[in-house]
Amino acid sequence: MTKTCISVILPLKLGWDPYYYVDGDSTPVVTGSRVKVLFAGRRYVGVVSSTGISPQPGEYTLRDIISVETDLAPVLESELRLWREVAGYYLCTVGEVYKACYQTTRLDNRKLVPKTGPLTPASLPELSPAQKTALSEIKTHFSEGKVTLLKGVTGSGKTEIYIRLAAEAVSAGKNVLYLVPEIALGRHITERLSAVFGDRLLVCNSSESIARRRKAASALRNPETGPHVVLGTRSAVFLPFDALSLIIVDEEHDPSYKQDAPAPRYNARETAVMLGRIHGSDVLLGSATPSLESVYNCRTGRFALVELKERFYNAADADVEIIDTIAERRKRGMKGSFSVRLAERMGNVLSGGGQILVLRARRSYSPVVQCPDCAYIPRCPRCNVSLSLHMTQRGEGRLICHYCGHAEPFSGECPKCGGTMRPLGAGTQRVEEELKELFPSASVERLDGDTARDDEEGIINRFGGGETDILVGTQMIAKGFDFSGLSLVAVLQADSIMGQQDFRADERALQLLEQFRGRTGRRGEKGTLVIQTAQPDHPVLQELVSGSGDGFIRRLLEERRTFGYPPYTRLVNVIFRDADRQRLETFAGDFAAGLSSAPGGESMSVAGPCAPLVDRVAGEYVRHVRIALRRDKRLSACKSLISERLSAFEKERNYTGHAVIDVDPV
Repeated sequence: MTKTCISVILPLKLGWDPYYYVDGDSTPVVTGSRVKVLFAGRRYVGVVSSTGISPQPGEYTLRDIISVETDLAPVLESELRLWREVAGYYLCTVGEVYKACYQTTRLDNRKLVPKTGPLTPASLPELSPAQKTALSEIKTHFSEGKVTLLKGVTGSGKTEIYIRLAAEAVSAGKNVLYLVPEIALGRHITERLSAVFGDRLLVCNSSESIARRRKAASALRNPETGPHVVLGTRSAVFLPFDALSLIIVDEEHDPSYKQDAPAPRYNARETAVMLGRIHGSDVLLGSATPSLESVYNCRTGRFALVELKERFYNAADADVEIIDTIAERRKRGMKGSFSVRLAERMGNVLSGGGQILVLRARRSYSPVVQCPDCAYIPRCPRCNVSLSLHMTQRGEGRLICHYCGHAEPFSGECPKCGGTMRPLGAGTQRVEEELKELFPSASVERLDGDTARDDEEGIINRFGGGETDILVGTQMIAKGFDFSGLSLVAVLQADSIMGQQDFRADERALQLLEQFRGRTGRRGEKGTLVIQTAQPDHPVLQELVSGSGDGFIRRLLEERRTFGYPPYTRLVNVIFRDADRQRLETFAGDFAAGLSSAPGGESMSVAGPCAPLVDRVAGEYVRHVRIALRRDKRLSACKSLISERLSAFEKERNYTGHAVIDVDPV
């Protein structure tokens, strides 16, 4: 009996691929084959990463594989290349990337029926002259091999351009990946894509069943089933693509494309560029408010820029009205969360048959409750954060931690002094209640993390169909929706949006508010954005009013350059968590000091350890060490040094806490 030695990728955090023997007379094994093996006493299905290996004598005892999983499709070479590139860039292991892809790569080999639903040219959108010009420019840049950024004002018709490009690719027998940041946005656009692509449209996101996701992946593995358009959220970049010719990343600026945990902590926008390079695909990024990273890439020549400055129906931008809530309170012009001025505007819109979107960036009934007698505020016993008040449909109160999920009943009585607890501030749930009191004849609904779990699609469809008059929600209502009857959008407590302690705060606030502004006035009618704030002179709000555009972006970029922030540097965040605060601070501090003094450390700027805004989560204290790296030829080596030093440091100290690396944190 002859035996062949192979290496196998396992869905584990391993810095190496274990070796195994394969019986040479059994089922042939090639790179990408799926095999069942025993590792550390447990069985795993792994992926063969190489064959014909000659291990060094005495290296370690090799086991035979248990079986070749012939009922599971092999992993494509292009997938393995992407896994390795993602692992290298985001400083994790290939096994961790494989584990993240496991549900979508565990596929069967059944033959699928070829598609016979041809495209309907009549259903393709008619393009305006401005759109045709933009489309032509995009194709020119594609022919030059450039990743292209389509910067189009809200309502300019970027989606129609996406559909036209996708249709051309499918007609040529090629696959298309169309990424959106949120499941809700994907559902909203599914109908438009279905009208053109029929059953060639595959939807892939975390809300789809595993069976449906496997079916979609199986269809992509079988070229004879015909080309497809895959509409998906960030994890769709790991599907087993073949003949992929176009990747579209819609709302490319959106932070939802970044995975925070677990590893790989990847950004789907950057991963899409990697995927396009591997397949030789065209890559189109689209946004009305591009990220500063993409703007920088355009200015340095890495990306090409195409601008679409006209709205599809030639409608003007929505008017912006800023309401100073401090001034309104002085003259008793506030009714709960709403100023009298805003309430009057809303009443006029409703009486004219229009619809209204209300944005409140915090879910819950109230973000905080407090006893007015002793000032006690209930806090999570496991996290350094106050508990938020939620009300059930039966009117019962629950105090919930939005970080670890801890929940406890709310009686309304202060446990310290027996006083009556009072809500401070209003979340979306309380705003919904206030709206029903202000406008009793209006139909009011709420879309946030609580309601989306039960009826997200229904809520959106009812508002889109005109059944709902007012929809209140969190940031998810600001993203990419096209509601024809919408004439007023309002932002409550905008200070919570602009008050984030982060160097990206102004950029993020402007993106969110501009996106929200773009939801209104989409059918030639001019809409209105009303913002209630205690900071009417804030630079972000002044930019919304004045619309200086490039001037504001230049100022933000200059600030980033001055203080050494991205896109002029690359950030790596090392996150330490430990139940023992003293041990955590000692370990994180020693790591930061050692990294600064290490050979090669002179190319880094190491800050910390520092405590984040919420410095205790789920019973563990948290500290960050932030490292800024120059964008030069030493960048890759410096990133590897961080990973190597951390691994060695953990082993030297026998550290029992947790330490993870987050590359390009958002």
